[in-house]
Amino acid sequence: MMLRLVVLPWLLPGALLVSGNAIASQGGAVDAPVQLQLDAPAFAPQKIAVTVYPPPGYTPAASRRYPVLYANDGQDMAAVELQPTLARLYRERAIEPVIVVAIRMLDDRASGYGLFDRASARSLVGGSRIGPIGVRAQDYSAWVATVLVPYVDAHYRTRSSARGRAMLGWSLGALNAFGLGWQYPELFGRVGAFSPSFWLAADRSSATAIQHTRLAQAMVDRGPRRAGLRFWFAAGTAEESADRDGDGVNDTIDDVQDLLEGYRGADGFRTRGLSQLGYSINLDYAGHPSRRADASLFLLPGGQHNQASWRQMLPLFLRWAYGRR
Repeated sequence: MMLRLVVLPWLLPGALLVSGNAIASQGGAVDAPVQLQLDAPAFAPQKIAVTVYPPPGYTPAASRRYPVLYANDGQDMAAVELQPTLARLYRERAIEPVIVVAIRMLDDRASGYGLFDRASARSLVGGSRIGPIGVRAQDYSAWVATVLVPYVDAHYRTRSSARGRAMLGWSLGALNAFGLGWQYPELFGRVGAFSPSFWLAADRSSATAIQHTRLAQAMVDRGPRRAGLRFWFAAGTAEESADRDGDGVNDTIDDVQDLLEGYRGADGFRTRGLSQLGYSINLDYAGHPSRRADASLFLLPGGQHNQASWRQMLPLFLRWAYGRR
């Protein structure tokens, strides 16, 4: 299908709409994803590409409102098979209809994805083998919360409450998704984090220093609990072989478990986890796929740190977040 350029007067300044279904602006049913180009001058030299995937039969003139799933790394949606997965779950009537807003990250994703402190409006930068992570995390996250979310609420029939919004990501995008939920609990009521980069630490001088300065775990340790905020974490059992604390559990899984249950080092160093803040925890979502726990962990047997594994995690997350039963 050839795309047509449609510039609508009600868009925010600096935004263009490119749609495969131009009748959307006239009240007809929207049957195709809608491409947006939005300004983000605080952190991006170019416009940010955002793709909106409306649910089947979405009609702008109707009255029904829908939950919204915001997703980092929008450029990966084809690789993780978002549309085929949604189509199958809709056919099976397994999930309720949802609007998906996928944000294509800039090439320098290591700069925008990371953690931040909302109160002080600053990024919480960590080190890595490729350099600093999250230098612009505050700017990117504030743009999502204060520009993108209001824009979507103004132009789509959304459930404009925390309960109606979720944030999703994988790898560094999952780290950022967690941070957005934690720092903006009045906006996001659910978080999906696949293979989250919870290894990010302020001090990488030694294995012990990493354990003591991991940023996400420290953020939870400071608390307090965010009432109503729920989490679905997923990791593959074969993501890596590294085991910095020597407990027999690979670091990807260990870092998530420490955020959930807290950390107690052999040297006496401790951090509180979600459990110590009063969240109910399900560490075996694969064996007990209940939606009742506040925070759940799904382990994908043989899962690796790649899009093929995240593709397998996606339908399980969607059932958890939007399941009809």
